[in-house]
Amino acid sequence: MARDPYFDILFEPVKIGPVTTKNRFYQVPHCTGMGHRMPNTLAGMRGVKAEGGWGVVNTEYCSIHPTSEDIPYPHAAMWDDSDMAANALMAEKVHEHGALAGIQLWHGGDKSANLYSREPTLGAQSGRAVYNDPVQSRIVDKSDLKKLRSWYVKAAKRAKQAEFDLIYVYAAHDYLLHSFLSDNTNFRTDEYGGSPANRVRLLKEIIEEVKSAVGDKCAIAVRYSANDGQSMNDVYSPGTVPLVDDQKEMLEVLAELPDLWDLTVSDYTFEMGTSRFIKEASLEKYVSYVRSVTTKPIVSVGRFTSPNTMVRQVKEGIVDLIGAARPSISDPFIPNKIDEGREEEIRECIGCNVCFASDNRGAPIRCTQNPTMGEEWRKGWHPERINVKKSDDSILIIGAGPSGLEAGISLAKRGYNVAIAEASNEIGGRALKESLLPGLNEWNRITEYRAIQVEKLDNLEVYLQSKLTPADILEMGSPHVVFATGASWRKDGFGLQNWKPLKDVQDKNVFTPDDIMRGNYPSGRVMLFDDDHYYMGSVIAEKLIEVGCTVDYVTTYSNIGAWTKYTAEQGRIISRLMSLNVNIITSKNLKSFDGSKATYECIYTEKEESIEVDALMMVTARTPNDSLYHEMNALTDEMAEAGIKSLARTGDCLAPGTLAQAIYFGHKFAREFQEPEAPDVAFKREQIILES
Repeated sequence: MARDPYFDILFEPVKIGPVTTKNRFYQVPHCTGMGHRMPNTLAGMRGVKAEGGWGVVNTEYCSIHPTSEDIPYPHAAMWDDSDMAANALMAEKVHEHGALAGIQLWHGGDKSANLYSREPTLGAQSGRAVYNDPVQSRIVDKSDLKKLRSWYVKAAKRAKQAEFDLIYVYAAHDYLLHSFLSDNTNFRTDEYGGSPANRVRLLKEIIEEVKSAVGDKCAIAVRYSANDGQSMNDVYSPGTVPLVDDQKEMLEVLAELPDLWDLTVSDYTFEMGTSRFIKEASLEKYVSYVRSVTTKPIVSVGRFTSPNTMVRQVKEGIVDLIGAARPSISDPFIPNKIDEGREEEIRECIGCNVCFASDNRGAPIRCTQNPTMGEEWRKGWHPERINVKKSDDSILIIGAGPSGLEAGISLAKRGYNVAIAEASNEIGGRALKESLLPGLNEWNRITEYRAIQVEKLDNLEVYLQSKLTPADILEMGSPHVVFATGASWRKDGFGLQNWKPLKDVQDKNVFTPDDIMRGNYPSGRVMLFDDDHYYMGSVIAEKLIEVGCTVDYVTTYSNIGAWTKYTAEQGRIISRLMSLNVNIITSKNLKSFDGSKATYECIYTEKEESIEVDALMMVTARTPNDSLYHEMNALTDEMAEAGIKSLARTGDCLAPGTLAQAIYFGHKFAREFQEPEAPDVAFKREQIILES
């Protein structure tokens, strides 16, 4: 298929200083949880993006000196010449596909705890508490600033030698250079503090020195916060755009110095907020004024998944390059799919931030939509290619939820004939049901993308309203049967805090998220007991408010949605529930419920309290729906007679978890089906080899 001419503008080359990108698709610097610890894993992932058509592919934040390191979060590093080879590997893989390679040089300032290097933390002013640690930074004097400029120059020269095409000076996200720019953090009285012209002085000097050192061959990019220190809460009730007088004045000083402006905003939870709170192109009104200040190319992000939005951004002059982090993770082949007229096959980002959660825990990033993310080098998985079938055996999959669909589609792409039997009258399982909850509508992209794949595959059939019994399965006689029958929310209080069911909880007036997703709602006053600590408790609370209930939200942790701190949405969740007048009760464990009175106790003092409620909503743990699997597993002789060779489970039926895990399990099963038995360690590792 040919490209729609409407999208031609996205494939125009853009000159960036001394280099030119082949198109407007720009993978901005983003964290990976790989960094300097996993150079092969990192290079494999970035290389696949370049293969997918991205014109520019950047590193994550790359430390320029041991006074800036972020353990346990794996970042890139360019401290000395020994770091060049690992970074050069990424540039090489990116160049193999005709893309430009960029490196983001970074000093963390007093957001760097330096737990590994044990170097003192540097700050624009003295005494600021170091991010997440009970220590304080020391003020940098002019001799330190001279050293800082030299560290940037040395790192830039190494980056040039490692064949990078773009070199960033990172001046956003409250790191050292940003702390000099902001009047919220810079209270200096010398020539580097006070007026906007003074606060921008250090950044100007670094840009000039880096450009002088490497600008003949490398483009110089600056990542810059287009607003600073302003409330971003108008996402709830849109108001006026925050004033940007200082930011604009500093931009005017720097306007034509760098070769590229990479624009962001001060609130990271807004810039990369989940789709529940932040929608596509949300940064637009905060960054659009920059076009009036500079003639240099501009890139910015906005979780762009729609090619039409991308075109509009360019045509309206908001950006010259379409910046993407999460969309390029969800589908590394977005540019090629648009170029080939296959834009309906884009695996759109759902904005769940599972990728960011992985990095936040010091682990390689994962993706709900793209189960191959992080496995490109490690397992040899490619997002658009899969190994061919090993036999003519057919496969029956029971359940058309996210795991069953992913397994069926991937097996069919290998060449197997696949039948999926779904008990309900629609595909999607929990992914579809959860997408109907407040704020999660974009999660339906999980089902929509896979529905398109099902339609395109002639060797994959889905049978709806087909609830199978063991007798049905035996009669069908498919050689291989895969159970993807999901899991159900428990009503007995079993969860993270309670390792056994609660004996004193009556079943009367007890509801679970499954009831809500079936449209079976309680009424009146509801106590929601959350011992799950991810998103479900808060979205169910919103739904209960929506249908007219009042909610007492009781949780065993000291704050609600504890795990959502990793997805950068916990603060917004709390703010949302408070605005809905949800009564939040923390550090309490459910003790008993008799159908009208709920008793809970403090997890620290065991002091008990009771409240009269009309219903109890349990959000605790889930039980695999695996009874059919176990029934079949017991029919050894009958299966042999019917020609059934294997049974398997996948997704929540195997182990309840995130949607990302369910889809990964389905994909993994399909990849490994009938392949040679894997070794104990079924993936390549980045190992340190000790010399004898």
